Amino acid sequence: MRLHSSWIAVSLLAGLASTACSHAPAAPVQASPQQAPSSAHRNLSDSAGPHTLKAGYPYTEADVRFMSHMIGHHAQALVMAGWAPSHGASPSVRTLAERIINGQQDEIVSMQRWLRDRGQPVPEPSDTGMKMQMHGADHAMLMPGMLTEAQMRQLDQAKGPEFDRLFLTFMIQHHRGAVTMVKDLFGTNGAAQDEKVFKFANDVNVDQSTEIARMERMLAALEPGA
Repeated sequence: MRLHSSWIAVSLLAGLASTACSHAPAAPVQASPQQAPSSAHRNLSDSAGPHTLKAGYPYTEADVRFMSHMIGHHAQALVMAGWAPSHGASPSVRTLAERIINGQQDEIVSMQRWLRDRGQPVPEPSDTGMKMQMHGADHAMLMPGMLTEAQMRQLDQAKGPEFDRLFLTFMIQHHRGAVTMVKDLFGTNGAAQDEKVFKFANDVNVDQSTEIARMERMLAALEPGA
């Protein structure tokens, strides 16, 4: 009788435990952590999205476009400045032209190296702008401020004081275009986060803005009665 009572008690306890478990709230399911998409899998068509082709070399398509276009922009300035000695430029204009050549030659080399390090196409310096294929033919795309072919011919045909006047007028236009390119870069979301791109673009902005002010004073001094 005592054994039978014990068996009944054990059965009751087991039933109560089973009932309690069936009514207990289920433990929440832990979702697997979602990994952020790596830069290698981002949409490359997004010009503002950062990409990394090699470790330690972040860039955006806006950065690549800026560096590529600035190579052609600088190349035209080198041609213009290179004419100063042979076109009878004044000593002050020749000094300015030499400064432009020394600075922008080195910058072209740096921009080409930046593009090469990131596996990007490296354009050859061309004073006529970037080459584009349109309707099966090559067309030159001028960057902001770059001189047209007619303006380049006009400058090349000038001599002496007329060369000085046109050189300063056209180089001011040219430099303002470069400043516009920098503003467009900084205005693009996600661009210029790379340290080298930011420093170079900032240097272009400061240096060429300073030279614009200097050339405006030089141009004003050429006016009759100045």
